[in-house]
Amino acid sequence: MKDKSSSLTHRAVSGMVWVAWGSGAMAVLKVVVLILLTRLLSPADFGLVGAALVVISFSLNFSQVGLGPAVVQRPTLERRHVSTAFVASTAFGFLVGAVIWLSAPLISQFFHMEHLTSVVRWLALVFPISGIGTVPDSLLTRDLRFRLIANRDVLAYGLGYGGIGIALALLGWGVWALVAAQLAQTVIRTVILLHAAHPFLNARPSWRSFIELMEYGVGQSVARLGVILANQVDNLVVGRWLGAVPLGLYSRAYQLMSVPTGLLGDVLDRVLFPTMARVQDDPRRLGSAYLQGVAAMALVTLPAGVAAAVLAPSLITVAFGPRWEAMIPPFQVLTLGMIFRTSSRMSDSLSRATGRVYRRAWRQLLFAGMVFLGAWIGQRWGVTGVASGVLCALFLNYLSMAQLSLSVVPVSWGKFFQAQMPALRLAILVGLVALGVTAGAHRVGLPVFATLAGGIIAAGSAAALAAWLAPTFVLGEYGMRMRDTLAAQVAQLRPFRLRRPA
Repeated sequence: MKDKSSSLTHRAVSGMVWVAWGSGAMAVLKVVVLILLTRLLSPADFGLVGAALVVISFSLNFSQVGLGPAVVQRPTLERRHVSTAFVASTAFGFLVGAVIWLSAPLISQFFHMEHLTSVVRWLALVFPISGIGTVPDSLLTRDLRFRLIANRDVLAYGLGYGGIGIALALLGWGVWALVAAQLAQTVIRTVILLHAAHPFLNARPSWRSFIELMEYGVGQSVARLGVILANQVDNLVVGRWLGAVPLGLYSRAYQLMSVPTGLLGDVLDRVLFPTMARVQDDPRRLGSAYLQGVAAMALVTLPAGVAAAVLAPSLITVAFGPRWEAMIPPFQVLTLGMIFRTSSRMSDSLSRATGRVYRRAWRQLLFAGMVFLGAWIGQRWGVTGVASGVLCALFLNYLSMAQLSLSVVPVSWGKFFQAQMPALRLAILVGLVALGVTAGAHRVGLPVFATLAGGIIAAGSAAALAAWLAPTFVLGEYGMRMRDTLAAQVAQLRPFRLRRPA
């Protein structure tokens, strides 16, 4: 049993390293692509595609109906389940794609954007393409094949979204550069999945298998609906009541904030969901993994959020240019919620792994309602008001999801907050250093780029020095444990190796 536990831990940590590599590369690519596309395209272009993606992201939940996570979580997975899931996910993909294509004129009327119809119809192709790749993706995740998963995402985004999107933007395609980029990324990702996965159509689909999968899938789908609503309803409010240009500003601010949270959240969620599902009947091990994950996320996102808020004026000006200065205040507000967003992801993984999908579902729907209410009230004060309302919703969801996790594992509220205290101390240090450097740079009249570079270098150096001189104080027990474990694994990295299984 000990050897088995060690092997699982080793695979989990190794998986975190690989997903970290993939998410890190994706974060760099996204920032570079975001900067280049933002300089080549207008806020109205991003607002138009942003409005379409509100509908697309929301509807993806119905095209997948929780079948992928059900394949990952199911304790005993038979061939009939896999074949049934593939046929069902593909059929739902085509069905939902057709519904969105037919509904495009109504969607355009709702947003009061006359050119939105054709954009929505082309992006509707995402549904059947994604439906074909749902089961291969889930099988790779269930088998903990994180190296291939990480490399797949990097290649699909870099070649598809980045390469094609930037090339077409340079050719003057405008909004259609973003549409083509989204479709190209989806196609490349699906092709890689079909090539890499084991053969999975070797049994007859059955209604019984579909019902067994949907016992978990319905709860997962409802919860996923809440997540999608929470992630998109603020864009809906901005697009409907403030217009395309404010939506372009707000969506860029939210996307820039979400790069680091997506990096760490994806690393832990992709690895810990299938890993914790294997030990879902061992509360002690689950509790230890939960605290480790919460502490690790706080150590990255809390200092990063504080530093980003302080350095936002220089960051936005250098990265996007002066015409995006209105994006600074909402970005500063949203960065303060990075820790709430990522900690909730950890609780989300735990609840899915242990089958608490229905208790998770109503919390996610409540969260979506809180986001809508906060955004709707805040829109009276523009995009910064919307960001403030969303920040309040993120905090309340952070507490709600933590309560769900603490009801599953033997961990007290005191231990939960104590695990995040080192991150708070580190964030205060980083924030004060960045604030001091920024104030000094403005006093002597340094250029904006020099101010940004100096603030990042000073904040990063202060954090590294503090971690070296006083690791217990600024990293804590869990931070030091993660540091030592990752150091042993990073040396084994050998990136791109996409091989078909023997």
